[in-house]
Amino acid sequence: MFGKGSTTTTITEADARAILAQALERVALDGKRVLVIIPDNTRTAPVPLLFRLLYEQLGARVARLDYLIALGTHPPMTDDAIAKLVGTTPAARAVQYPKSQVFNHLWNDPSALTTLGTIPRAELDALTGGLLAQDVPVRLNKLVLAYDHLLIVGPVFPHEVVGFSGGAKYLFPGIAGAEIIDFTHWLAALVTNRQTIGVKETAVRRVIHRAAEFLPKPITCLALVMKGQAFHGLYIGSHLDAWSAAADLSAQLNIVWVQQPYTRVLSMPSEMYDELWTAGKAMYKTEPAIADGGQVIIYAPHLKTISVTHGHWIERIGYHPLEYFTKQPDKFADVPGSIKAHSTHVKGTGTFDPQTGVELPRINVTLASGIPEEVCKRINLGYLDYHTINPQEWENREREGILVVHHAGEMLYRVKDL
Repeated sequence: MFGKGSTTTTITEADARAILAQALERVALDGKRVLVIIPDNTRTAPVPLLFRLLYEQLGARVARLDYLIALGTHPPMTDDAIAKLVGTTPAARAVQYPKSQVFNHLWNDPSALTTLGTIPRAELDALTGGLLAQDVPVRLNKLVLAYDHLLIVGPVFPHEVVGFSGGAKYLFPGIAGAEIIDFTHWLAALVTNRQTIGVKETAVRRVIHRAAEFLPKPITCLALVMKGQAFHGLYIGSHLDAWSAAADLSAQLNIVWVQQPYTRVLSMPSEMYDELWTAGKAMYKTEPAIADGGQVIIYAPHLKTISVTHGHWIERIGYHPLEYFTKQPDKFADVPGSIKAHSTHVKGTGTFDPQTGVELPRINVTLASGIPEEVCKRINLGYLDYHTINPQEWENREREGILVVHHAGEMLYRVKDL
């Protein structure tokens, strides 16, 4: 493995160029068709820099250097959004990067997917410690079979489903089919966000590493570590080794350890999250630092949509603690695991009594956004008129048990003894 990372210094363009040259010259890519898997616009990463440097390093060596956006179940990106993501327009790409095209992943289009195999129930029972067991087909975007080598390029952050994102997560769920997406997300929900996020070795990580073994193509991973917009680490090697090194650095850069839990958190998600489906990270990343009976306010005036893709499901089931689903499984048997997982992750932990129908969430989640009050009530979340909140008035009140988080979604807050 090759790479460099530091908590105090950043990766310059010259650093990135040198690391790429050193690592990629040892990879047999001459004349090969290479598919680069990259994050969408809901992840902070220097994608334009890497797009440019990869072509600089490989354009003359390879037959193709195409890109597949690891959307998971996020909506396809428009041409304008892709241009912003990679730093150049389609017209300019055609001239400057003639060997490169950029594709959206289509998770719900069967014709875009191929089945590589199946992880059997017994094996998943062992991998998950008995939490969840069923036969799960391993389906990926069929483009992976049209290329000779895969490059995974993306950042590593604390993550509510897998512990730390990055590495094979850009395959599952990044370019995967629904079955393994639903399985891994529901598995994470059963473990709970507070017991998963910022934990390196998790049941979901074991599952996606096993699923990656079905891929009959060599993989090289470029794992990035960010702190805000600052580029702190770049590791290149196998998806196991590069991810592992990046996760160790991310744990130092992207986790804020606090002495005492907060009673109220004003969590302001970055505007790159344009629907609650992704802006929910403002909750996930602060939940471990909120006291029992506390409140997180997701302050996002720009937010007007629950989810373009999944909104109809959320409108139907709402947001609830985990027990709401586990104690009445038949009622939600037809609901995809990823939908139930998102519901419980946003609502947080708590209890549910099926006899009385009463649920008691551990903390109160309130939206102060462009989503109307009647919708918030319908989906079982609190509501505040964002016009009544002045974030500046909330600042510097930690002694009162109040935390304000700007650009929420990538930095994780945890109490030291949790």
